[in-house]
Amino acid sequence: MHPANPFDSDDLEADKLHEECGVFGILGVADAANFVALGLHALQHRGQEAGGIVSYDPDEGFNSARRFGYVRDNFTNATLMRTLPGALAIGHVRYSTSGKKGAVIRDVQPFFGEFAMGGAAIAHNGNLTNAIQLRRELIERGSIFQSSSDSECIIHLMARSMGRTIPDRMKEALRQCEGAFSIVAMTRSKLIGVRDPMGVRPLVMGRLGDAMMLASETCALDIIGAEFIREIEPGEMVVISEKGVESFRPFEPRRPQPCIFEYVYFSRPDSVLGGKSVYEVRREIGRQLAREAPVDADMVCPVPDSGTPAAIGYSQESGIPFEMGIVRNQYVGRTFIEPTEQIRNMGVRLKLNVNRALIRGKRVILIDDSIVRGTTSRKIREMILEAGAAEVHFRIASPPTVWPCFFGIDTPDREQLIAARMSETEIRDYLGVDSLNYISIDGLYKALGEENGRDPKAPAYYDAVFTGDYPIAPVDMIEKGFKLKPAAE
Repeated sequence: MHPANPFDSDDLEADKLHEECGVFGILGVADAANFVALGLHALQHRGQEAGGIVSYDPDEGFNSARRFGYVRDNFTNATLMRTLPGALAIGHVRYSTSGKKGAVIRDVQPFFGEFAMGGAAIAHNGNLTNAIQLRRELIERGSIFQSSSDSECIIHLMARSMGRTIPDRMKEALRQCEGAFSIVAMTRSKLIGVRDPMGVRPLVMGRLGDAMMLASETCALDIIGAEFIREIEPGEMVVISEKGVESFRPFEPRRPQPCIFEYVYFSRPDSVLGGKSVYEVRREIGRQLAREAPVDADMVCPVPDSGTPAAIGYSQESGIPFEMGIVRNQYVGRTFIEPTEQIRNMGVRLKLNVNRALIRGKRVILIDDSIVRGTTSRKIREMILEAGAAEVHFRIASPPTVWPCFFGIDTPDREQLIAARMSETEIRDYLGVDSLNYISIDGLYKALGEENGRDPKAPAYYDAVFTGDYPIAPVDMIEKGFKLKPAAE
């Protein structure tokens, strides 16, 4: 017998890892804020708590709007959008970080600062791993913070810089920052994009006629019909103006390590990342999983929607039919499950429903992208068995999530990660399934085109949630008592 999971939750979204933000900016098109709103809508999967837009117009100066909720519920309002005139604008969507309750509007980006040479706004995707240290030093030197966001440190560091231009000040500020940062910023005449030296979080450049734009993912370019030009490279800063695009390398070079979880779950499957189709990578993960963990069954069923491409790959490789045994209700908002305790307890059933006629009497392989706490997986198994399934087999399209991330993923504490507390066999027994297998870390790398799997001495991707190997020590968390993986583990 295993102890009941003390972190039980009926909320499907609470049992997933979440990206913390998405960014978008555009220069050179009338009513730029409307295009930013469309781009943010395409990036809504990267953050659903709040969004913000800052625009610049020569006659009216900088204007901003920050709102809680979905982009579609706020930035489709014509009256609001008229308050954001100009041909230059940036925006940000946010997902609240782990453990923060009662978020306030001042935490919503983009952040704005007024400098001697003019104003600047900044939107940041990622986490600074030395933010607490920076904040403490800045406060001791007289800075007054308005938010709890680590991103505000960048504005204060820029304010203290002696650089002659805003891009110069940004370079100096970011050289003092450690961790992950993909940034879209703006001045009165420039659109600026920066990616940290490891390139942990994505950032791409596009063109629409004479307009230029920056976005977290290519799907945000597609929604406005823009042409994908290229990715901003790790450690690169681009400054876009009417004169064109300038490229700088302001940081000491490091070996790039983009986040592997972007391929597993975060990025939209219709995006292209690192020259690879996210959809095709996920399908190949499913193929590799079928090779590593075959099982005799009647159907392959995804846990929608993130498990679908991997389930297709598993089906294609195994020859077992792909079926939509679980259907997702696309119209349940995050706030719908608040009114009563009875409705809250319905949890997963509000969002997922089993196709009983299809499932009854069948041996079912369920494909999901990950298991975090395990509570949702257990409830899904219960629903499948209640529908009359003969057997339930879980196959997971990522290795066990054993360590928290400090580089831009909202991750529970390690004690809340089921794979950090139980072996694979114990997780199988806790979930009550007939079998459980994760893809191996080498198998995941092979699905990404690394023929020899993961090189432990120089991994091609940032994969700390699976391995505990942090390319940059999370100094803030170590200061709080977090213990890194022992060398022999």
